[in-house]
Amino acid sequence: MATLHFSDADLEDHLPAPGTYCSTIVDARLRRSERGHRMVAVRFALDGAAPHCEPVADYFVLEGATPRGLAVARSKLVALYRACGRVPHGGDEIRPADLLGARLEVQLAYEQRADRTYVRVVACRPLTAAPVDDEVPF
Repeated sequence: MATLHFSDADLEDHLPAPGTYCSTIVDARLRRSERGHRMVAVRFALDGAAPHCEPVADYFVLEGATPRGLAVARSKLVALYRACGRVPHGGDEIRPADLLGARLEVQLAYEQRADRTYVRVVACRPLTAAPVDDEVPF
């Protein structure tokens, strides 16, 4: 039997570095949290990320959280829709599939929880053709 060895790829960090990336939404759907509450789950494929990096996920809880938590999640979801060029109106159905294939910029940061490092989407905005000198960064 042949001897098995670790590869260099096994030892690499599979998290993208913090920073700003152009991205494509490759999955967007309604899901249920571990506690059974509805949420929107979105996955972003990052341009320029190392090949071993998996798409980054973001979650928007729509029920079962504190009133403040729900307001923040819904505000972030509206910001995501707008960054994707969608304009939601009061009374519109939340249809995550409408976001599939959208191109946008996302800003990522690391977050430590229970001795593990996670990638968190801090902000998103529409893709811009060229940076503007006086534009305020994320």
